[in-house]
Amino acid sequence: MDLGLTDRTYIVTGATRGLGHATASALVADGANVVITGRTEEAATEAAEKLGPRALGIGADNADPAAAQRLVDAARDRFGGLDGILISVGGPPPGTGTSHTDEQWRDAFESVFLGAVRLARTAAGALGEGGVIGFVLSGSVHEPIPGLALSNGLRPGLAGFAKSLAAELGPKGIRVVGVLPGRIATDRMKQLDEKSGDPEAARARNTASIPLRRYGTPEEYGRTAAFLLSPAASYVTGVMVPVDGGARHGF
Repeated sequence: MDLGLTDRTYIVTGATRGLGHATASALVADGANVVITGRTEEAATEAAEKLGPRALGIGADNADPAAAQRLVDAARDRFGGLDGILISVGGPPPGTGTSHTDEQWRDAFESVFLGAVRLARTAAGALGEGGVIGFVLSGSVHEPIPGLALSNGLRPGLAGFAKSLAAELGPKGIRVVGVLPGRIATDRMKQLDEKSGDPEAARARNTASIPLRRYGTPEEYGRTAAFLLSPAASYVTGVMVPVDGGARHGF
């Protein structure tokens, strides 16, 4: 299937590893150009080099107010334009609603919520008809995940923002989608399993609740995200798409 990605250009934040990197890899494999970000210039450049000449790595923090415009400018300068963005940010620290400090809530809000809003708003101003804005969110959009109070508090708000943005930008031909990873075998998921004190038991317990009876791979997630960002999904907007092996039981 031709996804129509050849020579299109996307920004993928938080793409030095994990879900973001898997998505960037899938985009490049289908002929797209990508601007990927990481917390440091070194990490971003190293990850981009592994993807080849269609990738540019830039050190950027989503919480930095100047980062959004810098990334849009880089896409235009290096590849001649911008066709979409996937806004991915590492999950905030695990913890309970009563254990997190005001500072932790502020830091998480700046990076997870406000940074994502700013990136989407800036990208919207640079995109034309056929453009797309994607958000990497979480199953916590629908149901709180125990031990992840920061994510539970912020991700649903971003889903609401994405839905509002889809209605606002739809008449301009710009799509907005959310991608909700379930238990994907990333370093983040390994960290969460280890926090239980018995990672093997935690993984077995979690796997038993997934209809496909396994964790997903980053590559499976990346291919799904790349499809949703592509022209092949040109009539898909305003939705939250789970990539979770059937773990979500609601419609």
